[in-house]
Amino acid sequence: MTYEDILKELKSRKYRPIYFLMGEEPYFIDLITDYIQENVLTAEEKAFNQVILYGKDTDGPGIINAARRFPMMSSYQVVIVKEAQVLAQIDDLIYYVDHPLASTLLVINYKYKRLDKRKKLYKSLQEKGVILDSKKIYEDKVSPWISAYLAARGKKIEPKAAMILTEFLGSDLGRIASELEKLILILDESETTVNPGHIEENIGISKDFNNFELNDALSRRNVLKANRIIRYFESNPKANPITLSITSMYFFFSRLLNYHFLKDRSRRNVASALKIDPYFVQDYERAAKNYNPASIVRIISLLREFDLKSKGFGNVSARDGDLLKELVYKIMH
Repeated sequence: MTYEDILKELKSRKYRPIYFLMGEEPYFIDLITDYIQENVLTAEEKAFNQVILYGKDTDGPGIINAARRFPMMSSYQVVIVKEAQVLAQIDDLIYYVDHPLASTLLVINYKYKRLDKRKKLYKSLQEKGVILDSKKIYEDKVSPWISAYLAARGKKIEPKAAMILTEFLGSDLGRIASELEKLILILDESETTVNPGHIEENIGISKDFNNFELNDALSRRNVLKANRIIRYFESNPKANPITLSITSMYFFFSRLLNYHFLKDRSRRNVASALKIDPYFVQDYERAAKNYNPASIVRIISLLREFDLKSKGFGNVSARDGDLLKELVYKIMH
């Protein structure tokens, strides 16, 4: 089941005896766990019928004993096991999973790992409960996820604003959701669309000096704009690490190289092939006029070279700001 399917069931008060929540993306695991923790029982029922355990402090028999208790003055009890990925001998849970209590909601958080599908425990969990495989979201899916998140709350976001957030926060959905919630609270009710200015004012990411704008300057071969952004990065190194800039440039030029070899360059096909918002296809159309395939291959090689230098390989004393200046100069000359 997807996390949307599970939440839909929970909101309609259709409960399963076991929720095994595993995978690399903790956001969806926490989302379901928090919903169960906050909504299944009333405040009065929680005092006697909600138990939170931690994998490092418990074991299989301890979890089974907690799950086999009957609720007091309630239809259900909730047992949540956090950090279950460090639980010793998790296979012992099979003795409960094979015969779960209908009155217990056992929630197992198995973050950053996956249970072996060949195990008897996995097959029994499929039959008796619900398994969520929370997969890491790819970077090209983050902007659409941001748009969908805000749409569910009655807001929109400009494509450029979504891209700036993605460039700065990466694919950390928990952090992104936290920042979006701040924006929703701060925005006036009459403001329905988040723009780059809102992000700069309320999150602290400059709308003019960021990696998205640096790539734009490179694509246009705008030396003045690129140098202004580099100077800003140099004055704010903690907020603008060179590794993030190099990674951003690598994705941009890798996509640009792919663009050159597309036979169908219609906006829809380019957006699909490069996995970008159609709004940004024009950026690649423009950049392709300034960089041919051979120059892009050279640039990608430069990015790898300077990535190593930023980590101390072949570089004794150059600061990150100086490395970025040299890299951008070599890209545009």
